[in-house]
Amino acid sequence: MPASVAGPAPMPHQPADRILSTLKTRGALGIPDIAKVLNVTVEAVRQQMAKLQAEGWVDAESRSSGRGRPTQIWRLTGEGHKRFPDTHAEMTVQMISAVISVFGEKGMDQLIAAREATMRANYAEAMRGARSLESRLARLAEIRNREGYMAEFRPDEQSPSDGFLFIENHCPICTAARACTGFCRSELQLFNEVLGPHVAVSRVEHVLAGARRCAYRVEPRANA
Repeated sequence: MPASVAGPAPMPHQPADRILSTLKTRGALGIPDIAKVLNVTVEAVRQQMAKLQAEGWVDAESRSSGRGRPTQIWRLTGEGHKRFPDTHAEMTVQMISAVISVFGEKGMDQLIAAREATMRANYAEAMRGARSLESRLARLAEIRNREGYMAEFRPDEQSPSDGFLFIENHCPICTAARACTGFCRSELQLFNEVLGPHVAVSRVEHVLAGARRCAYRVEPRANA
């Protein structure tokens, strides 16, 4: 199966932003690994990391790999994660609280359902002409990237049925989702619908459960 990958939405091409984007999308890495991803020298990355650490955007820990010196692994700090947009922050939480206060949980469910219906129509339109699972995942990644999710997909090496992992490296509605988990349930349901009846989608990593990202296993159904 071809290893087709839809890349995450780009950040500005400043050296610091490229490093932060790499750590956001790939998780904790050593300086040589970052240099390899960005196709720059180790020394160039080391200089940038010193600046980023001084500004509080990254930190490092030492990991022992057996013999030799421990390896330094770098990751984003909380402030580093804040460099990426959150389009639903305090005002969104206040609005959610107000809706629940005035209309109750049922009213909040209706609001989420209305949002889901709009998204379903938009996503279904984007899927027109995409017949294979791979092409539909590519379309979905494009849509979600425009919405700020830094989405990508790749073959799932642990899947026995030629499945994929659909990965979202950023959650622009994380604040809203923490206030109302119905948004997460709605989006999982939406993925199952727009990718088609012959596909099963399950969430295997979840930001709200403490993961770095949200990831979904996408597999053809056994009886399809």
